[in-house]
Amino acid sequence: MRTLQHPGPQGSADKCAGCLDPRCIRIEAGGRILLMQQLASLPTPSDRLSVPGFTIGHGSDTQGMTGVTVILCPEGATAAAEVRGTATGTRQFDSLRLTHSLARRAHGVVLAGGSGFGLSCADLVVEHLERGGFGFDTGLGVVPLVPTAILFDLGFGDPAARPGPDLVEAALISAASGAIALGSLGAGTGATVGKALGPANGMKGGFGFVSFSQPEGPTVAAAVAVNAFGDVRDPDTGKWLAGCRLAADSLEPADARRVMMSLPPTLDHAWEGNTTLAVVMTDADLDKSALRKVCEMAFGGFYRCFAPALSLYDGDLVVTLATGDVPAHLHQVGTLAEMAVAQAIVRAIKKADGFDVLPAWRDLAGSETP
Repeated sequence: MRTLQHPGPQGSADKCAGCLDPRCIRIEAGGRILLMQQLASLPTPSDRLSVPGFTIGHGSDTQGMTGVTVILCPEGATAAAEVRGTATGTRQFDSLRLTHSLARRAHGVVLAGGSGFGLSCADLVVEHLERGGFGFDTGLGVVPLVPTAILFDLGFGDPAARPGPDLVEAALISAASGAIALGSLGAGTGATVGKALGPANGMKGGFGFVSFSQPEGPTVAAAVAVNAFGDVRDPDTGKWLAGCRLAADSLEPADARRVMMSLPPTLDHAWEGNTTLAVVMTDADLDKSALRKVCEMAFGGFYRCFAPALSLYDGDLVVTLATGDVPAHLHQVGTLAEMAVAQAIVRAIKKADGFDVLPAWRDLAGSETP
């Protein structure tokens, strides 16, 4: 297959029909022209959730430093997941990862702090959806399918704090579309990054969200709770944004990659509580198998932002939910998903609040960083 970009004068034989831009793309295979059209522009990121059928809400404990984020799609969405982390904590993820003929849809996703204690947050969300009549119809009643994933935040605030029923209720009440609150709230309340030299030398993580809408095409959004072991870098420039510092009382970056290069073979690392959780939402019409590939492509956002990405101590995963309203190419959705995840990670970092416990990106604004 050949992909040719062909600038041509207006009215030429190579000009795409109806195209006002002289620069077009042409895809050929076997001597046949498969596609001739104007090269698409990259969409502008938005902090508004506009995919019909989805809402997001947060419950935050800024005293104990933990929280929960609820993503609701009560009418159901085709769902898939990719779990690449080696330190994960999940509930009801088998139906997302395996080819289940019956459990192809989900009615919500819960992201929670509190480590394993946060998995219980799903109970109230399931009960809430059941009361509304939403869920998998068994013929004897509805069973809401609400996959849940947790991150480890016990080392930032009060290790006895839990994302309990009051926080889940707050998240359910606040769940809405439109502008999405970002920063150190919800599942990102106690999230941190850059722990290669231990939590005291890290910086504040948080919750991020970005949406991209393609004209006459799909909308793809990503919600990410950023609690990475590695540093966070700008996905376009590679510039260090937040992460491991040389000392607890210093703002000078240590560069987690260089820390990793310095480790002797037999060292056991003391800090294993890290996880970044991403949920991609789209109105694209893709089946479960295609959504698995979207999840895989969305991990590109992790690789572009984290240094190092997917360490032994990370429990990273991606969930993709699709309502199936808009025809779209798998690669179009996957590319937008990677972009959305990467930009959501950046926004989580730039909106983070250290609560006077750890520095955040805002404390470095204007400083020289590598």
